[in-house]
Amino acid sequence: MTSFTSAKLCFLPYCLVIFLFVSSPNWVAFPSATSTSHTEAEALLKWKASFFPNQALNNLTWYDLPTHNINATNSSSTNPKPRTSPCTWTGVSCNAVGSVSKLNLSTCGIQGTLHEFSFLSFPNLEYLDLSLNRLFDAIPPQISNLSKLHYLHLSQNQFSGRIPPEIGLLRNLKFLHLSWNNLLGEIPKEIGNLKSLVYLALSYNNLSGVIPPNIGNLINLNNLYMGKNQLSGLIPKEIGNLKSLVDLGLYYNSLSGLIPPNIGNLINLKTLYLYSNQLSGLIPKEIGNLKSLVDLELSYNNLSGVIPPNIGNLINLNTLYLHHNQLSGLIPREIGNLKSLVDLELSYNNLSDVIPPNIGSLININTLYLRNNQLSGLIPKEIGNLKSLVYLGLGDNQLNGSIPISISELHNLEYFYLGDNQLSGPIPKEIENLKKLTNLQLGVNQFSGYLPQNICQAGKLTNFTASKNYLTGPIPKSLKNCTSLFRLRLDQNQFTGNISEDFGVYPNLHFIDVKP
Repeated sequence: MTSFTSAKLCFLPYCLVIFLFVSSPNWVAFPSATSTSHTEAEALLKWKASFFPNQALNNLTWYDLPTHNINATNSSSTNPKPRTSPCTWTGVSCNAVGSVSKLNLSTCGIQGTLHEFSFLSFPNLEYLDLSLNRLFDAIPPQISNLSKLHYLHLSQNQFSGRIPPEIGLLRNLKFLHLSWNNLLGEIPKEIGNLKSLVYLALSYNNLSGVIPPNIGNLINLNNLYMGKNQLSGLIPKEIGNLKSLVDLGLYYNSLSGLIPPNIGNLINLKTLYLYSNQLSGLIPKEIGNLKSLVDLELSYNNLSGVIPPNIGNLINLNTLYLHHNQLSGLIPREIGNLKSLVDLELSYNNLSDVIPPNIGSLININTLYLRNNQLSGLIPKEIGNLKSLVYLGLGDNQLNGSIPISISELHNLEYFYLGDNQLSGPIPKEIENLKKLTNLQLGVNQFSGYLPQNICQAGKLTNFTASKNYLTGPIPKSLKNCTSLFRLRLDQNQFTGNISEDFGVYPNLHFIDVKP
């Protein structure tokens, strides 16, 4: 009985403490919204005082604080209100209790550093946009104190130094944009801790080293941009874990090795930019799984082997750039399935055999470049189906036969390059129908006969080369009156007449060569 009574008596002080805590609002002194707001205002003004003065800052209306008691009550109300608040300042937004939750200071003309920015003074900051200013020096590690931050945009400044590893403590971050700065060093592995990230952009810096494998932890990522750096080593296979990825840009680096086959796991991918690296080996057949792809750019690498036929599965593709590699074999006929294709660039490879006739199925194509390969055989007549074509480059191959008459259907054609082939026969007079043509390259072939009389009928031709052929007869009159010409080469043919007298006035002519 005694022990029970003692236990009850010992418990009474705790009951008293709880009672006092609940009944007295002043028992524990939490920071008021007013004092937090005042602290944030002071922190912003202190940071502003560190800026380099310039005219653009006149639009940044952050006012000096009054010296009176900020906890004084408003005479027109019984509720205490802060007498000063940054919530109405330029680029500042606050939450429901008057604490700064958003700073949007993009394009405010700020020139300075973040050294005087008191990160600890903004416990409720969720959104920070300082892009398109002239901020320089390092990104301070204290940025990790912004524990509620979900949006961080520091692009297009002059930040230098390393990305602080402490950035990996911002576990709520969904958007991280550090592109277009002067950041260097390795991408910190701690960035793999940001598992809420949806958008990560580190492009156009001087970052080096490898892409950290734990980038594969960022399973919510939609956009990953690391282009235009000095990154090296392999593309980590863990990148295949990023199944929510829509855009992947690793262009203009020094990445080497193979394209990992499990890149085929990224079934939501719409853009894949791996151009201008040192990637080698085959284009993995798994790339045919990426049926949402709109842009595929693998140019300027050392890729070899054949173009995988299942590239024809990518029926949403608008752009296919495989130029400047070491690809060989045939152009797969399945490429004719890509009916949404607008730009097809396969130049500067070792592709051989014929141009597949079903290339004429690409009815939306604007640009078709197959230059500098080992293609042979005829130019397929089906090429006349490509009525949206503006740029057609088939030069520097081993094509033979004549120019198909169907070429006259290409009414939008502006650039037509057939130079350095083995084409023969007359230049078809139907070429006169190409009224938008500005650049016509027919040199170093075996064309014979006369030049078409109205080859410059529309008067838009600026660059015309037909040198090193077997052309004969007089210079056509339409060419004499083609005042748009900038460059003309008809040399090493068998033209007749007094060529020097046949030409009219060419006010724009920069270069001419008509010697026999």
